[in-house]
Amino acid sequence: MTAPTPSPVRLLFGAFCLSPSERLITRDGRPVEIGGRSFDLLTTLAERPGRVLSKRELLKAVWPDVVVEDGSLRFHMASLRRILGDGEDSARYIATQVGVGYAFVAPVTRVAAVTIPPVVETASGALLQLPIEPQPDRSVQLPRRLDRLIGRSADLQLLCGRIAETRVFTIVGAAGVGKTSVALEVAHLSAGRFEEGASFVDLAAIEKPDLVASAIANALGISVQTEDPMTVLLGHLRNAHRLLLLDNCEHLIHAVSDIVERISETSPRVSILATSREPLRVRSEHVHWLDSLAFPEDTRGLSENDLMSFAAVELFVERASAANSQLSVDGASLALVADMCRRLDGMALPIELAAMRAAAHGIDTTAKLIGERFSLNWTGRRTALPRQQTLQAALDWSFELLNDDERRLLECLSVFVGPFSIAAAVAVAADEGMSNEKVTALLDQLTTKSLIAPQRLDDNSLSRLLEMTRAYARERLRRRGREYDQAIARRHAAYFLARLEQIDPATLGSQQEMAILSRQLGNIRAALDWSFSPDGNLGLGVRLTAAAAPIFLSLSMLAECRVWCAHAVAALDEHCAGTAIELELQAAIGLCLMFTRGNSDVAEAALHRALDIAADLDDRWAQLRILGRLHIFRERIGDFAAASAWADRAVAVAQSIGEPEAAAIAASLAGISHHLAGDQPAARRALELSLRQSLPSDRARTIHYGFDHRNRSGIALARTLWLEGHADRSRRLVEQTMREAAALQHPTTHCIALIWTLSVHFWTGDLAKARTSLDAFSELAELNALGPYIAAACGFKGEMAIQQGETEGPVDWLEESLARLRAARYELLTTTFSLVLAHGLCLAARYEEAVELLDETIDRCTANGDLFAMPELLRVKARALRATSRERIGSVETLLTEALAWSRRQGALAWELRSAVDLARLWHEHGRSAEAFQLLSEVRSAFLEGFDTTDLRAADDLLATLQPYASIDGHVAFRSAKAG
Repeated sequence: MTAPTPSPVRLLFGAFCLSPSERLITRDGRPVEIGGRSFDLLTTLAERPGRVLSKRELLKAVWPDVVVEDGSLRFHMASLRRILGDGEDSARYIATQVGVGYAFVAPVTRVAAVTIPPVVETASGALLQLPIEPQPDRSVQLPRRLDRLIGRSADLQLLCGRIAETRVFTIVGAAGVGKTSVALEVAHLSAGRFEEGASFVDLAAIEKPDLVASAIANALGISVQTEDPMTVLLGHLRNAHRLLLLDNCEHLIHAVSDIVERISETSPRVSILATSREPLRVRSEHVHWLDSLAFPEDTRGLSENDLMSFAAVELFVERASAANSQLSVDGASLALVADMCRRLDGMALPIELAAMRAAAHGIDTTAKLIGERFSLNWTGRRTALPRQQTLQAALDWSFELLNDDERRLLECLSVFVGPFSIAAAVAVAADEGMSNEKVTALLDQLTTKSLIAPQRLDDNSLSRLLEMTRAYARERLRRRGREYDQAIARRHAAYFLARLEQIDPATLGSQQEMAILSRQLGNIRAALDWSFSPDGNLGLGVRLTAAAAPIFLSLSMLAECRVWCAHAVAALDEHCAGTAIELELQAAIGLCLMFTRGNSDVAEAALHRALDIAADLDDRWAQLRILGRLHIFRERIGDFAAASAWADRAVAVAQSIGEPEAAAIAASLAGISHHLAGDQPAARRALELSLRQSLPSDRARTIHYGFDHRNRSGIALARTLWLEGHADRSRRLVEQTMREAAALQHPTTHCIALIWTLSVHFWTGDLAKARTSLDAFSELAELNALGPYIAAACGFKGEMAIQQGETEGPVDWLEESLARLRAARYELLTTTFSLVLAHGLCLAARYEEAVELLDETIDRCTANGDLFAMPELLRVKARALRATSRERIGSVETLLTEALAWSRRQGALAWELRSAVDLARLWHEHGRSAEAFQLLSEVRSAFLEGFDTTDLRAADDLLATLQPYASIDGHVAFRSAKAG
């Protein structure tokens, strides 16, 4: 190390110390979590204490290349004040000058920093200054880096210096050169420069190009419930500020290149760091060729210090000494080490393997072995053989040092794609020639020899073969013959079948269980691939698919689940047909098709088949589960009468089960059917029963049933309560149910809750909350590529505009939404949107079109049982008809009278109030003001809450107008209603 360089300036204020050069802020000496934009904002203000900086100046300083709104500045300023504790205990840091800008008002002291950037000297004598490590790494998505990375100072300085400003950086080099180690170090050093930190995606466990996008999404924790994971991924990354590390790209080069280019084009603030044996060759790519570690071409005349200055020699000595503390490395031995490093071409992995062997067999023996074994292949000339052959030779040599049992075990382990446990290794490798205890001991030996890499995550001890080691061992396994190779693959598939069949479904929703299972996806897929291959075992594959289906569903991989289940159904034989195995396969196919490809006949047929099997097996719980899916299927396609029939059957099944949970599920289905059919008192009774009997919302139960029945009951009850005139209770239940839906982290359930929440907000007239819910719904729909919900968002956007009195645009949006929803056979919202569209047509004075639309909607609802909105349809038709001609007073009155009758039959006090207001206005205009007052005051007096809602305010205003025409009794009734 050289002499210290001048230190940067730090800014002290209050209990804080701000170091701009380190991008670090501490409070009482402890690092403070802060986003990148907030840090830049604080630095800009603190470097100019006392000066008022305009919003324009701050936006230009913090967002120099991005056009942003003032709202972003206000958001980050509020976040910054919260971080600083501005206002707490009279502490003041940032003052606002209204209409001008912001100023940093705390006293600031400028001091020289104590910490300085490290300066290292390379083998050539050049001095390199590494960047200061940013604030402590916030990312929890990176594997642990090496304690010490040798010989990569120049690479780190270059990469760390440019990574934040470079869209795509690819580290390219031969296998075993150390690309992953360098990339991880860069990611750890640079994570703090990205607001969302850094994420690591290991592509080595992915064998199919079409799974790359899903692998990236899974590494980012993105739930994918669509056929097009790329769309979901791009949606999540569009506005992200993140470093994405894609490791081991070479075997998937074309797929990765395409995905990287699309991310680069659509996500301007995402930086991609990739490792590969060849460039990705995409636009905006910067390539960093990672050379081998420096080694001496000729050791003659070099001292021990000279030799140790070469990174390859230093690496060898450090690894060998760590593996054997008694190993002595003197001058002569060091020369042999340098010579071995030259023969190994400075490649990091072969050097480490050689060092481990030297620790076990001595430096002299190892040097001799390399000289004999590699004399033809390792000449030190880069042009002699491709680097792949060099690594092949290194592994050949390592393999030769193993005994027969070690070799055999290493070959068996090559069947694993990704990490494996000791139990998995024993299940695959142990047989009559190798006991369980012996396999366990051999695993320890291979780990000690660095041929197995241990991974300790979530307190579960897992190991894996390095990519190059696995490929090498896989080829050696094939040399043993097809029969032996297939036997190992069969054991591998059988182990994971047993493992999956032992999983408790109740744990599938936990983050820990999902993390464990997500790391085994490579092995599950490999086992399924083999099972359905020409040399595989179809019977085993069918069982394995049925056992794996809940795993794919728990990880929101619906599209992949559907594909495997389709393979399994096609392979069913007489032993599995009609069994619980086929039941699970058909149930999964129906659910996956419904949410990924729409409400198709194929999806319904699969659900019917599952229900028939459940009935034949007398599995009542399974029947109840499938009935729930059939109910929502029929509800989604607009066949409410059929949905009600499924609910009735579910009630009968639940009664035969006799358990509270079963009763809760059946009551949920029945209550929703009653609600949509327009029987609100019956709906309320059933839905309240469902909530009383149901267990708390749980993600595992949600995955098991396909959606959360308790959540659907809660949101349906909220709508029912509003219709019955209990607006305040409805709103409280909406808030509670939405919190529970969000906590489930299940996009489909969350979207269902938001759809029905929006209706309550619109009915109540709370457009601010409606906008918030609509924004959340639109984002969820787009991020998860849920086509019908995206179409619905367009319709809700139109409804929002019409509620605000707009006439241009909303009608087109609603017409487009209705067309797209019907194309997807998603009819649940078409009545609501038809009503809103009729309002919009009336606003645009297109009354005849509105009447025609309403007539069509009324006929459809009468036919399909969607009757809950019938009072509104009649009322809005009366309003449209009234606008066309004043001569139709009789027809208008008849429609409103009919709407009142429908409302009263349905127990829908809210609809009754709207109809009463319109009828009272009509009567008032035609000289029947006393009757109008009497009618409206009677309806109004039934309301005991919700006085701030739009409808009640309108009723009160009209009553005030009618009051002079009222009798004394009517007047008192009105006063009592307002007082209540």
